Amino acid sequence: MSVSTAVADQSVCASLPVLGRDVTVPLVTGGEVTYAALDYAASAPALQRVWDDVAAYAPYYGSVHRGAGYLSQLSTDLFENARRTVAEFLGCRDGDQVVFTRSTTDSLNLLAAALPADCQVFVFETEHHASLLPWRNARVTYLDAPSSPRQAVETLERALADREPYGPALVCVTGASNVTGELWPVRELAAAAHAHGARIVLDAAQLAPHHPVSVADLDVDWVAFSGHKLYAPFGSGVLAGRADWLREADPYLAGGGASRKVARRTDGGVDVEWHESAARHEAGSPNVIGAYSIASACTALTEAGFDNLVAREQYLIEKVRTGLAEVPEVRILSLFGDDAPRVGVISFVVEGWNSSHFAAALSAEYGIGVRDGLFCAHPLLRTLLGSDPQTQGECGAPEAAPGEKSLNAIRVSFGAGTPDEHVERFVDAVRELVQDGARWNYRTEDGRCVPDTSA
Repeated sequence: MSVSTAVADQSVCASLPVLGRDVTVPLVTGGEVTYAALDYAASAPALQRVWDDVAAYAPYYGSVHRGAGYLSQLSTDLFENARRTVAEFLGCRDGDQVVFTRSTTDSLNLLAAALPADCQVFVFETEHHASLLPWRNARVTYLDAPSSPRQAVETLERALADREPYGPALVCVTGASNVTGELWPVRELAAAAHAHGARIVLDAAQLAPHHPVSVADLDVDWVAFSGHKLYAPFGSGVLAGRADWLREADPYLAGGGASRKVARRTDGGVDVEWHESAARHEAGSPNVIGAYSIASACTALTEAGFDNLVAREQYLIEKVRTGLAEVPEVRILSLFGDDAPRVGVISFVVEGWNSSHFAAALSAEYGIGVRDGLFCAHPLLRTLLGSDPQTQGECGAPEAAPGEKSLNAIRVSFGAGTPDEHVERFVDAVRELVQDGARWNYRTEDGRCVPDTSA
């Protein structure tokens, strides 16, 4: 289906109902406007379907795995069925485990804790900090940012071929950049990793909400993602994939649920037999509602059809990129070039503007929520902005007043719940701000640019 055909058929391409789409916010210039949430890459709004499913379950809330009562049995079934739904959504193989975590960050730290001794990790500097930083106890090789998908594969192949000593190795790679939205050649990188005896984990935090992800088809060993980017509430995530390293590692957390048998020894100590299933790394009372929310979102996206969702999102991407291209002062950030396939994540800078100032004006004067800063991907942003690698910066806005140069960018991101009107208003607002300037005065407060209301 072409993008134009999908857009013409509103029954196919309509945005999915999400919470908050009718919320109004005050403008500093007076009045109110419907809020345009364009920060999906940080946290997507929850689908109405997910919220309704959780509300329907809430009266039946009960403890899981240990209770004999009806509600406990029901909650246990709900939790384990959620695991099966997620496994199906991810195209997991027979024998793969689905472990529920708190987030992508938590998932990758769990895997980092399960690495075999002397494991070597290969990770591109372009990664989000969630996948760049967890490997502190391993030997890590950081790879330079590639300028094309082909160069990414070639860079990895060279690094893997040169590794010494030959032992366990893991490659960590994103599926879609949280900065540029560009899709990475996951299948080709997986083939390169396996050809050199390494395993690969896919950070799908930005990929899973926009494109189908199949562990089997991509031939990755593990995949990690967060519920709050997949139209579910905060506080839940997934690590899914091969069981052996997870089964052989000490539990991520020690406690009830992870332990199968515990007995005192005659010498006064304690012997513990840990579970070999996903429960090994899910100690404590699990986030049943979080797991159920993720499963509900997986079902909703599957039923909506990724072909339709992708087609509509490509239409929105073209609308935004075309609109920004008409403003000469705007520079869109990219590694792989304008023709690279991408998801609905676009970062840019505006000549003559501090990015924090620009984002603040979009919010205060137009009711548009975007992100500014380094997006917890500092090395990548420094590469894209051409700055000194040693230059300091923060995940949020750096200490720079309106009009001052700053090491940060602006990110607009959207997805299945974004109405056309929101991206149209965004493009018009960018054009108007660049042409006419801000209508209000702004100041720096606690590291952020905010409207000056002192007058």
